[in-house]
Amino acid sequence: MIGFLKPAAHKERLPKEQLDPTYRKLRWQVFIGIFFGYAAYYFVRKNFALAMPGMIAEGWSKAELGYALSFVSIAYGISKFIMGSVSDRSDSRAFLSLGLFLSGLIMLSMGLFPWATSSVTVLSILLFLNGWVQGMGWPPCGRTMVHWWSKKERGTIVSIWNTAHNLGGAVPALLLILASSVYAHTHDIDREAVKSIMIWREALYYPGIAAIIASFITFFIMRDTPQSCGLPPIEEYKNDYPDDYNPETYEKELTAKQIFVEYVFKNKLLWYIAIANVFVYLIRYGVLDWAPTYLKEVRHFGIDKSSITYALYEIAAIPGTLFCGWVSDKVFQGKRGLTGFIFMVAVTIALYVYWQTTSQDLAMIMMVVLGFLIYGPVMLIGLHALELAPKKAAGTAAGFTGLFGYLGGSVAASAIIGWTVQNNGWDSGFHVMLAGSALACVLLFLTMIQEAKHKKAMES
Repeated sequence: MIGFLKPAAHKERLPKEQLDPTYRKLRWQVFIGIFFGYAAYYFVRKNFALAMPGMIAEGWSKAELGYALSFVSIAYGISKFIMGSVSDRSDSRAFLSLGLFLSGLIMLSMGLFPWATSSVTVLSILLFLNGWVQGMGWPPCGRTMVHWWSKKERGTIVSIWNTAHNLGGAVPALLLILASSVYAHTHDIDREAVKSIMIWREALYYPGIAAIIASFITFFIMRDTPQSCGLPPIEEYKNDYPDDYNPETYEKELTAKQIFVEYVFKNKLLWYIAIANVFVYLIRYGVLDWAPTYLKEVRHFGIDKSSITYALYEIAAIPGTLFCGWVSDKVFQGKRGLTGFIFMVAVTIALYVYWQTTSQDLAMIMMVVLGFLIYGPVMLIGLHALELAPKKAAGTAAGFTGLFGYLGGSVAASAIIGWTVQNNGWDSGFHVMLAGSALACVLLFLTMIQEAKHKKAMES
């Protein structure tokens, strides 16, 4: 296994006339690999939410399932830190593909084998393991983009690649619609009759099978570094170096103490957005994880309609994220706090309407609106964190906000909302989410003020 993950060896450089056509071809190929591979990680990241209505119908409680689901976020938040370091010393192609294969295998087992869902303990362990191997997805993709695209190109590449998780997140719902059709055909029953049967195991193993297949395709398409393909480093190929590049100073490594004390713990703006990220993630996953159950129990959606709504939430995030980035850059001139505050105010209003409406159509529309709006602040907080620290501390700063988002917000979305709804009903669950959304608005407002002060101080 260690040999499999070892970074690919450098090959003898290709003749000069072959460099440009080979680089062009492989960059497209590598991008397809990381885009498709990372999208496939989301086949098996949150598909468990689609299985929960059926599990509840069979006797599981919302509190039990919310507790078990929280282990995905706990493991993922920790794993992103650790796996980032391991990934830097691994073959990106092997690392990305292996994590995807293992995640698919875990979800396949949960869907096919009764022992895998026999108790809360077993369920929690398997979901923890799934969250851990899910942490093998982002780091090799980031490593790949740094190696294959120069600094001037990465903004565009990263923004396009970032939509992969939304496309991938929509797939499990579409696979469940396919599963219901297959179930109706193989059991020789009317298609409408399937809507009353909660085929929750299919919601687990269909995405699991898809992820396993995707892992082999990803491994076939991907490559490690340009040097492993006989090509020069991207900086040399593009002649793209930072304007103030100086190996003696620009590339100087910071000590762990400098990073954490000077650029993380003493950075007031970073703390604001990290804590805000807790509440942004609470809304992101509070709405997404519980949508299939809420729409079934309260809005009386069938399998097809709730699955389509779930998919549209993710799909709407793609134009929403791109629009938010454009507004942040072009309208508000890089003011991330202001942009995030405006979007979160809109999220709070949309969340309230989603809760209060009695119309199925309006509930579906508000899910789409929420998907369009919420991923903008998610993206902005990560981007803002990178901009608040030097190059050599940027990864730690981004990881710091991500840790808050997953260990705080995503866990709360699973466990706290699940417990609240189980014991006090759906209205109380929405009270929790609305309170969290309001707190996110307050923290982003404070960020906006602090951001303006920081800019003024820098100018003076």
